[in-house]
Amino acid sequence: MYDNVGNQPGGSRLPSNGQQIPFGSAFSGAGSGLIRGGLGAYGEKILGSSSEYVQSNISRYFSDPQYYFQVNDHYVRNKLKVVLFPFLHRGHWTRITEPVGGRLSYKPPVYDINAPDLYIPFMAFGTYVILAGFLLGLHGKFTPEALNWLFIKGLVGWFLQVSLLKMSLFSLGSGEAPLLDIVAYAGYTFTGMCMAVLGKIVWSYSYYFLMPWTCLCMGIFLVKTMKRVLFAEVRTYDSSRHHYLLLFIAVAQLPLYVWLGNISMNWLF
Repeated sequence: MYDNVGNQPGGSRLPSNGQQIPFGSAFSGAGSGLIRGGLGAYGEKILGSSSEYVQSNISRYFSDPQYYFQVNDHYVRNKLKVVLFPFLHRGHWTRITEPVGGRLSYKPPVYDINAPDLYIPFMAFGTYVILAGFLLGLHGKFTPEALNWLFIKGLVGWFLQVSLLKMSLFSLGSGEAPLLDIVAYAGYTFTGMCMAVLGKIVWSYSYYFLMPWTCLCMGIFLVKTMKRVLFAEVRTYDSSRHHYLLLFIAVAQLPLYVWLGNISMNWLF
């Protein structure tokens, strides 16, 4: 009759295994369950919010890499026309949006000629390195080290163009454009460089016409793109500041093109 009472007069008795342990196990199981549930909910809340924050910032600054390779032959032909002959583009320069998941998203390049892509920049960059190496071979200066040097020189030129565009956006208070957008716009530089180097291979004097021409076209393309697409998110508009900065971007193409067009083993000329 004293099995359910802890201590008895004259000594203490250990609880029987059949009565006390189930109650303790249930109590400890319920307690641990509450603790696990609370910690799980709290951890899920923290990890969920952190995951959403990271994903939002990744999509905000880097976007989806696969987006930039959704192209076809029709897009590539028309995009090359826009980059190499921007003054002939009669349509608008703004990107097309569509509702996705309750918010607006830009259509991929295959459906929008004004969308940036990375297919053309990568192909143009590789073609530039190959043509530059072939030009060195015509002059008897080709070596494997020269090809590596041209590759590094092209990457440095690409980086300088990206830095120019990114710093321009930051100076205007709009540094939120996805980085891959800027990389794509900067990479179109090599489309004009390919034409200039190819002209130099065919007829050396044609380079002195093609290089300024492609440089002018790239300046026009970047000015129209930066003005209509990237500057659309700038909250404060200062027309004079915008115009001076756009002019600086266009003028900066000349030294960059001259430097990239100088196919040699020197950093400068």
